[in-house]
Amino acid sequence: MHRVFVDGSTGTTGLDIITRLRARSDLELITLDASDRRDMKARIDVIHAADVSVLCLPDDAAQALVSALGNSDARLLDASSRHRTDPSWAYGLPELCEGQRARIASSTRVSNPGCYPTGFLLTVRPLVDAGLIDKKAELTMHAVSGYSGGGKQMIARYEAAAHNLAARPYALALNHKHLPEMRVHAGLDRAPLFSPMVSNYYKGMITQVPLCASASQQQVHQLLHERYSDEPFVHVHPLDDTTCLDQGALPADGANDTNRIDLFVFGDDAHVLLTARFDNLGKGACGAAMQNLNLMLGIDECTGLHR
Repeated sequence: MHRVFVDGSTGTTGLDIITRLRARSDLELITLDASDRRDMKARIDVIHAADVSVLCLPDDAAQALVSALGNSDARLLDASSRHRTDPSWAYGLPELCEGQRARIASSTRVSNPGCYPTGFLLTVRPLVDAGLIDKKAELTMHAVSGYSGGGKQMIARYEAAAHNLAARPYALALNHKHLPEMRVHAGLDRAPLFSPMVSNYYKGMITQVPLCASASQQQVHQLLHERYSDEPFVHVHPLDDTTCLDQGALPADGANDTNRIDLFVFGDDAHVLLTARFDNLGKGACGAAMQNLNLMLGIDECTGLHR
């Protein structure tokens, strides 16, 4: 029986992870009394008692806790964005490249990936590694997410509006906080131009990277198919797959309530459209955290997760 502590249990991610942990018979969830949740010593004591602690904290609070722990060998899985480009932390995307799964399993410090970077990296990184995308390329990514990705305040706002709020582009200054993570882990010299949008449905995410084809659609599709053929949570759809379309459109919620990410290759003779679809609270956040937690504890990584 492995013991797990979640530090920060009031936000969307923390609450979802706690729900998932309570459904597991092989894990014991350690909790703190409400009066101790702001007591640094009490938190550090329970972190040392746990096999792994999951940090569901704002970036600054996560950094303060890590600093207070010092050189402790306590095992941490950080769901904030604070440590995602820190080379002393393992980046928690097992499918990223060869050896990444082993790095996660052996590390005492793992940073859970962001939702948008997950879609970007799993479509782009294989092409960078193969030389089909130049490291100096100026890429663009468009994306849409359900409003649950904005946390409790955004959820309350959309639900109070009875779902009448229109789709809303944001990060219009092209400075989204996920950009450094995308650049570093894709192996690119510069971050992509990234245009995200939140829409009036609860969860589900699509990311799209358009390319002027340096390789054919068939070559790109074959590369992704071979790269992920043994990955339990990555599903590469047939080339130009129309079976998932609804009157020509791709529903964003098609992978909801799973830890699966669907990859598609669309386009024409001159262009390739790399498309990823996944649950922003699943493979984009809490499902990814459970997958990493399984790896850190030496458990089959698919335990408790749906494909």
